[in-house]
Amino acid sequence: MSSSTVANRYAQALFQVSLKKGTLEQSIEELRAIKTVLKTTPEFSQFLSNPKISKEQKHSFIRTSFQSASQDVITTLLLLVDKKRLDILESMIEKFVSLSFEAQNIAEATVYSAKALTEQEQEQIAQVFASKVGKARLLINNVVNADLLGGFKIRIGDRIYDGSIKSQLDRLERQLVTGTR
Repeated sequence: MSSSTVANRYAQALFQVSLKKGTLEQSIEELRAIKTVLKTTPEFSQFLSNPKISKEQKHSFIRTSFQSASQDVITTLLLLVDKKRLDILESMIEKFVSLSFEAQNIAEATVYSAKALTEQEQEQIAQVFASKVGKARLLINNVVNADLLGGFKIRIGDRIYDGSIKSQLDRLERQLVTGTR
């Protein structure tokens, strides 16, 4: 069985439990925090994947490291340790977040802009583009990109909406070069 299939099964199981208990938002936050720890602290992953360290030590380490996490998330982590499946943790977290957002009709958007957007600007963009993509809510992640000159570019899933001045200038240049207008 492929790693992505196994990750999907674990994500689906945790999703069903969180949905039933009404803790989707909490589980998303906790799993994202765990993913951040994995990415920023390679020693954490090395410790958990070390075969010389016993399951009990790993269990204890997880419980103390994530003592504020919900029991369902902790149980899932412990199960991954028991089954020696910690290699799928990141993909399981991504799948869980995807399932949760789909159930809540939420999408994530990355907005590239020449300068940092204010909260009000982010809310306006979220309102306008949520209806365009058929979602109830849009979560905005603002990335400052000085190459844009002005305007912004939005990526929602596999869609890109480009309203940057740079892209408008590039289109104008192509039209001038080809002689069409």
